[in-house]
Amino acid sequence: MTSLLKETPMNDPLKNAAQKAVIDSAIAENKERPGAVMLVLNEVQGKIGHVSPSMQAYIARKLNAPLGQVHGVVTFYSFFKTRPSGKHTIKFCLGTACYVAGVGQLIEKAKQTLNIELGETTPDGMITLEECRCVGACSQAPVIVVNDEVHGRQRPNKFPQIIKKVQNEA
Repeated sequence: MTSLLKETPMNDPLKNAAQKAVIDSAIAENKERPGAVMLVLNEVQGKIGHVSPSMQAYIARKLNAPLGQVHGVVTFYSFFKTRPSGKHTIKFCLGTACYVAGVGQLIEKAKQTLNIELGETTPDGMITLEECRCVGACSQAPVIVVNDEVHGRQRPNKFPQIIKKVQNEA
């Protein structure tokens, strides 16, 4: 983990005055409250969209909390992201019904089409692929969620059309 923190990337929120102010404000408002680490991380995630390794180190230092504690919270809870997401997000439901109905084939098609893995974002910053747990649309399995819209009964051969539609929404 230490090697991740040696250099802050140029696009890191800590190098953007407005975003750093958001982080500092979250720390100032919650520093003395019980559960400050979780409160600050939630606020930063909600306002900036991710909590990079350098942001984790900064938050730990400012809260006088062990870096391992901050990093542990970020990696334990699946809703925290350590990298910015793309403009569009495609999530694949990994619930039992979707799994049995072939969501794995959809995932493979998406990875092949976009040349990225789950959890990654296309180089142009447009699309992030993610997995999610049951979305409650089991009768329509397999299901994907594009941004916040549920798409059921998906098939690998139709998936490139969804990608094209998302890319055209730029």
